[in-house]
Amino acid sequence: MRRSHVTTVSLLVALALAACTNAKDVLEPSAITPPASSTQTPATSGNTAATVPAGPATSTAGAPATTAAPVTSAQSAAILSKTRLQIAPIVGASVEAATPLTAELQTRARQRGITLAGSADQTVTHVLKGYFSTMSEGADTTVIYVWDVYDPAGNRLHRINGQQKAPSVKSGASAGGDSWKGVSPATMQAIADQTIDQFAAWLGGKAG
Repeated sequence: MRRSHVTTVSLLVALALAACTNAKDVLEPSAITPPASSTQTPATSGNTAATVPAGPATSTAGAPATTAAPVTSAQSAAILSKTRLQIAPIVGASVEAATPLTAELQTRARQRGITLAGSADQTVTHVLKGYFSTMSEGADTTVIYVWDVYDPAGNRLHRINGQQKAPSVKSGASAGGDSWKGVSPATMQAIADQTIDQFAAWLGGKAG
């Protein structure tokens, strides 16, 4: 009986030791390594996403450095006073329409402090070439214009373009199909004023 009791106790001890060994295996750090690795992966991708706004932040910080100083009226007037503008022959407009245009270009240029130069003038700083056409819709006529600004060497520096609706003239386009007959001198004078004003604004803006 005693030997049987001892054998039973030995078996219980062996089972207890086996249980302890299994518990230890479950608590080994190697058993939780894969979850730890998978937890690190989102952290890495999260750091990458956080760096995306860095570009805009850098460019925003540098933006104020590129702000140009405002151009004063004195600076603009000085530039205009040194300008000697030559107006090339008008292309596309009839003689009747071009005459009030060129006359008003001269008047408006003087008002803005711009000196007009002749074709033989060697001190020309800018050359203005104009191209004109008309578009008729019923009794209405619209003048379309393009001005190219060149330097004395023939390099184009700037372009001015636009359109001006002419008041209806009943005896105009219907007579002989010439749409320029429906364009009044006042329309061409308005174009001349707009042209010189835009040219002067462009010159003044270059100082900035």
